[in-house]
Parts: sequence; C-alpha cells; structure tokens
Amino acid sequence: MSTTDFDIVRAPADRTPAPHGPVTAARQRRTMVIYGLVCLLGLLPVLLQMSPAWQAAGLGLWLPGAGFLTVGGWSITLFPLTLLVFVISLVAWFWAGAIIAPIIVWGGSAFLAAGMATETAWPAAHGVAALLIVAGGLFVRAKTSARHADGARVFAERLAHLPQSITDVEEEAAQVPDPTTREMTPEQLAALRYVLDRALQPMEEFNGFDIIDQFQPAALRYQLNHMGFALGIAQGSYVPNFQGYMGQAQRNLIEKYLQKRVWDYWVLESCWGHFNFTNFDPADKDNIMLTGWYGSQVGQYMLNSGDRRYGEKGSLTFRLNKKTAYEHDLHTMTDSITRNLDGSEFCLFPCEPNWIYPMCNHYGMTALASHDAVFGTTKSKDRLATWMKALDTEFTNTQGSVIGLRSQLLGFEVPFPVDEATYSKFENCFAPERARRQWAIARNDYQKCLVVDESGVERLTLPGPGLDAGNYKLSFAFAYSSVLVAAREFGDDRIATAAERSLELDCGGAEVDGVYRVPGGSNISNADVVSGKLMRTGDFRRSFVEGPPKYVFEGPVLSDATYPDVLVARAFSDGTNLDLVLYPGQADGNGTAHILGLGRLKPGHSYAVEGAEPAHLEVGEDGAASIEVTLSDRTPVNITLETV
Repeated sequence: MSTTDFDIVRAPADRTPAPHGPVTAARQRRTMVIYGLVCLLGLLPVLLQMSPAWQAAGLGLWLPGAGFLTVGGWSITLFPLTLLVFVISLVAWFWAGAIIAPIIVWGGSAFLAAGMATETAWPAAHGVAALLIVAGGLFVRAKTSARHADGARVFAERLAHLPQSITDVEEEAAQVPDPTTREMTPEQLAALRYVLDRALQPMEEFNGFDIIDQFQPAALRYQLNHMGFALGIAQGSYVPNFQGYMGQAQRNLIEKYLQKRVWDYWVLESCWGHFNFTNFDPADKDNIMLTGWYGSQVGQYMLNSGDRRYGEKGSLTFRLNKKTAYEHDLHTMTDSITRNLDGSEFCLFPCEPNWIYPMCNHYGMTALASHDAVFGTTKSKDRLATWMKALDTEFTNTQGSVIGLRSQLLGFEVPFPVDEATYSKFENCFAPERARRQWAIARNDYQKCLVVDESGVERLTLPGPGLDAGNYKLSFAFAYSSVLVAAREFGDDRIATAAERSLELDCGGAEVDGVYRVPGGSNISNADVVSGKLMRTGDFRRSFVEGPPKYVFEGPVLSDATYPDVLVARAFSDGTNLDLVLYPGQADGNGTAHILGLGRLKPGHSYAVEGAEPAHLEVGEDGAASIEVTLSDRTPVNITLETV
C-alpha cells in the first residue's frame, strides 16, 4: 500500500466535532491553573500586609499594568496604556516568535509599578482588577460559546450538501490529462516567463521580489518556494525531458534559499523565542515553515527532474559565517520533520517558537510524501494516521474546518485566515480522500460567490476588500490565485475559469511584452497564478508524489536552449525518442535560427531529425549532439532513434 493511498482517520460525519481535543484541553487547564497560582502569589502582599510597593508588584501579576492601580492618581492611566503595549507585544510574539516581548511588558510593568508606589495604596485597586478579570473571562466565554454554536450550525449545513458535492468532485477529479500529450500554450508560456525571469537572474539578485520582512507571509523564503512549485509543475507535466534553463531555474531558487538573508530570521527567533544563543541551525528544532516548505520544493524538483544531487550529504548547507555552517540535505531536512512530529504532544509542531500552524504542517507532510516518492521511504505513511487524528481532534473547530493557528504553550486558538481550498491541494499529496472532501466543502462556498458579469461570463465576487498576504496590500490577487490552483487541482474548470476572469477584472492581470502578470499582486500571488494557469487535474499532487512516467528518464533530453529566445512548450520522451515543441520568445523571433543541445542519446547510434538540421545525427560516446532549428510560431521537432 502506498503512502498516498493510506486509509486515513476521518472525523465522524454524524456529529459536530468537539471544540478541542485532549491535549488542547490539558494545555488550557494547565494555563489556567498556572494563572490562578500567579494571582494567588500576587495577592500575598495584601494578605501579609506588606508595603504598597510589594502590593503594586503583586497586583501587576494579575494583569499587565494592573500594578499602576495600586499607585493611584494619574498613574492609573498607565494601566490601559500598558494593556495596549501588551497587545502589541503579543503581535510581536505572533509575528516573529518573540516570546520574550510579552514577558518583558508584563513583568516590567509590575516592576515599574512597584518603583512608583507611594506610602499608601489605593484600596479599591484589587477589587477593580478582579472585576476586570471576571468581566473579561465572562466575555471570552460568551464569545467562545457563540462561536462554537455558530460552528455547529455551519457543520449541519455542510453535511446537508456534502454527499452531492463529493460525488461531483469525484467525477471531476477523475478526468486526468494524458501525460504523453501535454503541451503548453502560448498563454501558459507567457505566464511561466514571470517565474523564469526571476529565477534565472544572478544568484545574489532578488529583482522582482517583495522585500518587506522575513518573518511572515511576505518573507523571501515563501516566494522562492512558490516559484519553485510553479516550475516543478511545469517540469513534470510538460517538459520532463528538458534540462537546460528549466533545471537551472529550479536549482537557482533552491540555492538562493541558502543565502543568509533568506534564513537568518531564525537566529533572532532562536534567541528571543527559544532563549537559545548558541545553535542557530534552521533545520533543528521547530521551524517547519522552513523544513516543510523547503523540503517540499527540493523533493518536488528531484522527483520531476531525476536529479538526485540534493540527497548528497551537505548539498543544502546553511552558512552563518566563516566559522559556522549547518550541513543538510533532503534526508536531514525530512529527518528533522519526523523528529519534531514524533516529539510533539500535539504531533503537529511549531513554525515560530510556540505557534503551531496546521498549514505549515501540511507542507511538512507533503515534504515527507515527496521524499518517500523519490527514495522509496515510508516517512509519511508511518505517521499519517497519528497526524490525521491530531488534526481532527486538536486542530479542527466545531464547523469541521481546520483552524489556522494554536499556541503550543497555552493551548488557545488564535484567528488566522486559512480555508478548505488552501488545505485541499496539499492534502491531495498524502491524503487524497480527505482532500476531495475539503474541496467539496470549499467549492460549495465559492459557488455562492459566482456571478455573471456584463459580458455574460462567470466571475467570483468575494466579501471585504481582500488582502494579499504576500505584500500586505488590499487586493484579491492572493485569494483568487489560491482558488485557481485548488480548482484546477480537482478539475473544477467552472470555478477556475471564474477565478481567472476575476484576476483580470479586479486585479488587472494581463500579458505585457510576452509576460503575463498581475500588477500590484505580490510575487507569491503571481507565482500561484502561474501554477494555476499551467495546472490541469491532479498536477499539484503528481508533481510532489508521482512525477512524470519513469520511462522519460531513460530517453533523450533537450540539454541546452537559450532563454528567452527559445521557449520550450513540450519536451517528452517515450524512453527512446524525443518530441519537442518550441516557440520564439522574442517579438521578432520568427525566422531566427538557434542551436539546441541534446543529451542522453544512445552512444554509437543514429537518429532521424524532423523539424531541424541536420536531418541525421550520428551520436558519439558522450551521448550528446547539437541541432539547429529555425523558429516559426509553433515549431515541432522530433528526434527518432533509427533502427540498427
């Protein structure tokens, strides 16, 4: 039984999911017990009739800044100000794993209040603080109960529509393309050029990238990942027998990732999140936002190209300085994932210190499944049942949706927007049955957003102003591109076409100078648009866990072509011969001649050439040869082994 066919643990369909699982409940109880003990500790100075300074410090343990209530007078205004600063510190903790930030604000405010205390304490201070705590607790409880009740209602509504929707998804997902006939259209080539232009620039350059921060979704690492995913899909689906600039572009993205500016955020997060000031290995503890995402990208490249270089020891080395480097490869990257999964009570484990994102853990499972596909291991299969059970019990809310974020330390959920469509395409790599259920839910939601525009074509209309998570700008580019990729993966051409139409109408997506892009959209959104335009049913899954037919790696390859002069729309071998389809990449490219390099030909054999010169090839011992082709719009070239 293969990893991707494993019979997963599924949430019961006849009852509303529990609001939280046993590990979450235990972690929340522990949090409340510790908080209760801290409050008792803070009450001791009053019970023991200690000085106002000690009473202020003690009350400061109840709430951030509450100690200023004891001081009284104008100092009381510092209480709400401290609460505001504390909220900002929580954002810093969430944003960059800086767990030290809320500790400093809370503890520091208690210390400061003690230093400001006078000879008398405001007698109502503890009563006011207690009332605020009780009121806050009741408010949170009421909101939580309402959210759970609303989730139960949504879950019941979903159950009513789910059977028919799953049936529709099963039918659409079954219509997979024939791998032997795949060929990119000129429109798809124009989209692909967006990624190639960025991937083929010098290694030290990041022109066309969003340079904002290195902690959250706009980080360089995620841009490199998503561009790599697009190229991996193109490689496996359309040009498995093209090395040349297609292979170079993917390796460039993989090796750009090793630059210190891409991964040294982990130095800071290790210090202020783990209190670790000596070991900054980014693929050691936690950090699945690196090991999972990067491991997926590297595994996908190896599976679709046949290149195994990143399985060699030290092939992925993160160099901190002249003295310190952390040697890794795809094996150690996925070993880190399995070690952290196996060592976590939640099974799923954090990105930043403390914060567990189920989405990043989906990338992690995809990385394991990809490693299994490349090397024949069982890393994902061995953990899938446990992982799925944890996902269903600890990270699924009452409406049956996977939550966006949970605190590992405290057990509490934090709102973070991720929908079923986003999870579905990754789950299709290691749990296809569950993935189809996820998409069945998502498509029902998106079908409600379909409208017919003035030209009579369907488009999507999503609520709110939209936010592009790749550059933090108000835009629907990120949402539309995500929907596009998921819809294509499950063969839902109706929603995919509507998403493409919406990208053009709302975001200005268009082809300019031979390159399609969404102006104003982030680099990640544009990379996902490329994937969505290239994809057909199941392409995302195939690129990570199946790859092209194995016989393509036995046949000839197009080893060299000049970019952007020669655009390769098809490069496919049946194991013996090679079929190419080429387009000119320049506006005046028709009628121009180009030299192409061929490799992996059978030494000592002859080949017939159709569509290029010479018409007959005699292959030397190195298995290489060159041909000259004159491009004229769509230009097919066939290299056929002659019978000896």
